[in-house]
Amino acid sequence: MTGARARDRDTAIAALLPPDLTDTAIIAEGLADPTSLLADHPRLIRIAPGCLCCAGNLVLRVTLNRLLRRPPAQLFISLADATHVGQLRAILSAPPYDTLLSLCDDVAAPATAS
Repeated sequence: MTGARARDRDTAIAALLPPDLTDTAIIAEGLADPTSLLADHPRLIRIAPGCLCCAGNLVLRVTLNRLLRRPPAQLFISLADATHVGQLRAILSAPPYDTLLSLCDDVAAPATAS
């Protein structure tokens, strides 16, 4: 999921979530919004803003490794900038993640009015 504003990305992810949240996890780049529709999600992990394939690569890998100890049926990764989605997909398609994850199409969060 990509989109400039965290609120837009959170809203778009919330619309895609199944009713039973227990088997869904979310890694979201950016600061928490207390009014987010995901604020109470049991497996929401926020990562500090920054490129997850460059500066945040180690943080992303540690977060993924911890999360995948108890793999969710569905995982959303929310990015503020789509510039490096290709590089992130390459990381997620390479060992060890290639056997643990099955990637779906990228989704862009529609911008909403403030």
